[in-house]
Amino acid sequence: MLVATGRETSESVKQWVYRVLRRGIMAGGFEPGEPVTINGLAETLGVSAMPVREALHRLVSEGALELLDNRRVRVPDLDAEGFEEVLEARVALETRAAERALPFIDDLYLARLRVLDGLADQALAARDFGRLVEANFDFHRCLYTARPDMVTLPLIESLWLRLGPFMRRAGETLSQTYQVDRHAEALAAIVARDAEALKAAIAADICDGTGHLGRGHFERVAALGRVG
Repeated sequence: MLVATGRETSESVKQWVYRVLRRGIMAGGFEPGEPVTINGLAETLGVSAMPVREALHRLVSEGALELLDNRRVRVPDLDAEGFEEVLEARVALETRAAERALPFIDDLYLARLRVLDGLADQALAARDFGRLVEANFDFHRCLYTARPDMVTLPLIESLWLRLGPFMRRAGETLSQTYQVDRHAEALAAIVARDAEALKAAIAADICDGTGHLGRGHFERVAALGRVG
């Protein structure tokens, strides 16, 4: 489900449409393989076709959407190999981003991170997977952007865009996921100014959360294939 957030006063319609669609894909608001139509999105957002068309072109260029031979656009899916590649790239980029951000995290930033961790906990308790994905990405984004002029965020977000729709499908079962609060470990590492512990917490958060869900999904798919 696509949730249209309010448009900021400084945003053009084109910028707002792009931001809403990009965040919607990242947070799992679209299903893998789901076709995306200009007219349908324009009607949902209450805008003309032009800003939607431009936003879709940008998202295709970022790999968040794929253009088919018949010029139709759809949300891409991931196979097991592609999933592992994205997961490895996330760990490599995000542990380094966390390490470089650590010296810039003051008490105010730490308080913001604790609020976002609380929102993730609330979403998990409510079994609201869409909110959980969004809160988790917000926590990571807040952490990494503590460092001024952080240049790798677009690369990191491009990986989140590829995972968002897939994680919505994989997250249908949450029973054995997030058994350890890795965000709490990250917060403790920040307080201790322990870069290695922070990197370990971020890597574990990605592997235990996203990694566990993804691998569990592929195991269920393989089991269904054997039964069929």
